[in-house]
Amino acid sequence: MKNNTTDRLVRSRHRIGRRDFLAGAAALGVASAGFPAVLRAQSETVKIGLIHPVTGFISFSGTQCRTGAQMAIDDINAAGGIKSMGGAMLEAMLGDSQGKPEIGAQEVSKMVEAGVAGFVAGYSSAISLATSQEAAKTNTPHVVDVGVSDQITSRGLANTFRFAPGYGKVAEIAVANLDTINKTAGSPAKSAMIVHEESLFGTGTAKLLSEKLPGIGIEVLDVIKHANPTRDFTNIALQIKSKQPDLIIPANYYNEYVLLARTLQQQQVEAKGIYSVLGGAASSYQFVNEYPEAAEQIMDCNHWFDPKSDTALARKKAAEAKGVIYTYEVFLAYNAVAFLADAIERAGSTDKDAVIAALAGSTWDQHGMPYGSTKMENGQNMGAQPVNTQVQNGAIEVIFPKEFASADAVFPMS
Repeated sequence: MKNNTTDRLVRSRHRIGRRDFLAGAAALGVASAGFPAVLRAQSETVKIGLIHPVTGFISFSGTQCRTGAQMAIDDINAAGGIKSMGGAMLEAMLGDSQGKPEIGAQEVSKMVEAGVAGFVAGYSSAISLATSQEAAKTNTPHVVDVGVSDQITSRGLANTFRFAPGYGKVAEIAVANLDTINKTAGSPAKSAMIVHEESLFGTGTAKLLSEKLPGIGIEVLDVIKHANPTRDFTNIALQIKSKQPDLIIPANYYNEYVLLARTLQQQQVEAKGIYSVLGGAASSYQFVNEYPEAAEQIMDCNHWFDPKSDTALARKKAAEAKGVIYTYEVFLAYNAVAFLADAIERAGSTDKDAVIAALAGSTWDQHGMPYGSTKMENGQNMGAQPVNTQVQNGAIEVIFPKEFASADAVFPMS
């Protein structure tokens, strides 16, 4: 009977299966009983728990995370697995949180019983909080791939790590970059409205922005919360249209972001700029390709790869060759797995304390991100930072920081 918790990936094609080994031994006239140690070594794997919302309202993003994580496992196994453990292969244990924190926590408990060495989870902040808390009960290493709530790392859980930035740092950089963009254009933006989804991610981001925007001379006219899922943004678009803010600032997941942007276009809502902060679709090739007019000139402060990194570009090319849209979920989950695998490699075992110590002391730099050196403090990578992107002529360009930029900002929107 198939169980989604223990639904395992096919192991590396280069590994010798037990049946193949026995068949080969028989063909050579060798008694398999003479090789018990070899057989045991062949069966050893390092189990990595991947828990994402692959069904439910955020299933697109959860599936993208799972895809990125599986790509990392495949690449690591193809390169020889965990060499310090004799070439042990990574084996994925797949769990579906269904977008619900309590189910994510249940998946953790089941996987711990099945011998998982560590977790990569859980896309949303609420799910990541639940999965990391449950993993902490058994001191099992847990790497958060996307979840941005600062509560994830501020609780003091020794087992929990996040390689990407949290929304505190994202909001800080987003506001500073917006101030620069606005002042460079002669300060045309003086007001904003924030539209955010109802969970911990959207609510926390909106609160931080509401506190910081007045400090750069931008009045927040209104903050509008919407449910997940939302299938009609007409009323919200009309509210925005009636108040005529200079800036519209969305913070929501992919499906709702796309629908909001399309509704704004259909209702002919005009603004000097749409400036997303952790926008679920603003920095997405799928959104840009499917709805180019709605996406054009939207700015976003979000997770993004270094466009000048050979490592990042090679992974992007490999993903696209498989038909995978290279979204932030893909490369953040890939890096979360690679970061955990590097710690296991340096620990030389799956001993939980040893792996946690290796994660805490990591200086891993094979990430292809605009991060600089990895430095963990209380589970948070202090080198991590977002970038600002803007859709220009159907392409996603980096506009900040300048050392990673591929274009200058276009503001106000034309």
